[in-house]
Amino acid sequence: MESSSHMASLPEDASDEHDHHHNHHQIHPDSAFASVPHRPPTKTSSEKYSPVDWSLYFDKEDDVTIPESNDVFHVYMAGSEGPVVFCLHGGGYSGLSFALAASKIKENARVVAMDLRGHGKSVTDNELDLSVETMCNDVLAVIKELYKDSTPAIIIVGHSMGGSIAVHVAARRSLPTIAGLVVVDVVEGTAMASLIHMQKILSSRMQHFSSIEKAIEWNVRGGSLRNIDSARVSIPATLKYDDSKKCYVHRTELEKTEQYWKGWYEGLSDKFLSCPVPKLLLLAGTDRLDRSLTIGQMQGKFQMIVVRHTGHAIQEDVPDEFATLIINFISRNRIGPHGVEIPGLRKPAFSKP
Repeated sequence: MESSSHMASLPEDASDEHDHHHNHHQIHPDSAFASVPHRPPTKTSSEKYSPVDWSLYFDKEDDVTIPESNDVFHVYMAGSEGPVVFCLHGGGYSGLSFALAASKIKENARVVAMDLRGHGKSVTDNELDLSVETMCNDVLAVIKELYKDSTPAIIIVGHSMGGSIAVHVAARRSLPTIAGLVVVDVVEGTAMASLIHMQKILSSRMQHFSSIEKAIEWNVRGGSLRNIDSARVSIPATLKYDDSKKCYVHRTELEKTEQYWKGWYEGLSDKFLSCPVPKLLLLAGTDRLDRSLTIGQMQGKFQMIVVRHTGHAIQEDVPDEFATLIINFISRNRIGPHGVEIPGLRKPAFSKP
């Protein structure tokens, strides 16, 4: 996604003004300095940007088949106790966007990150139906399949497009165990305003990659992801090999989903404020809050934290800080494995009889 945070709705990879983050020291082989004295070999480009397996960060992966459908959703899981931090990625990303953060959150809570429809390793009958309603239903169906009738306390976390889905899921109130809502770098006002630029940004991003390493390098050097360790695990899942073109292309055809974009963000602020659970809004840099959010913020209806020195994908760029913020949110709101834990009571307040 676009790295200047206030363009929160823009699909990934859009910016290239952050080239200064990396690689100033790479010397062109034809330059006069190419024959400098030997120093210890640095990693070659392909080693530096080589893919890293998810299993370094998550404990397991699984496919969740939705009954009476052909839809199979891929999930990554970490941790064995505590409430569930259920993570929804942004448009064009995958569940592995939360890999580095998950490896730290799992010390205090369980983590589940799913690949949304049309993304990652999930396979559905209609890969282009990215309407907020359909994606909401997908999330609720996956949670139902994973936990059947004993759903644990869930903190639903969503980045960008996933933030919109998280809000819609929480606002439906159909899942009584949702105990917290965390929205990452999306604000309705700025998102709606930037929709007109979205196709242009999608068409200007690099479309074809000769290798996975090149795609990882392009994302890091272009500034859309600032953390090479995260890019190495998250980017491969956002690509697919195109046999006819003999190269890698984007797994998700975001440019074909334009009819749904407005629905992701329209009315989002009021919906966010209406969710009857503790709420945290994480912003990269100083996004302008729109009117509803400004009033809600003044009334203390949600907690807001501006995370400095990060691009749009906060959870990838500063995963340790992100994980700490999530863990602090859980403990501050006393969310236990089954709901909010009231001090002095042995049994959690909301556990099922």
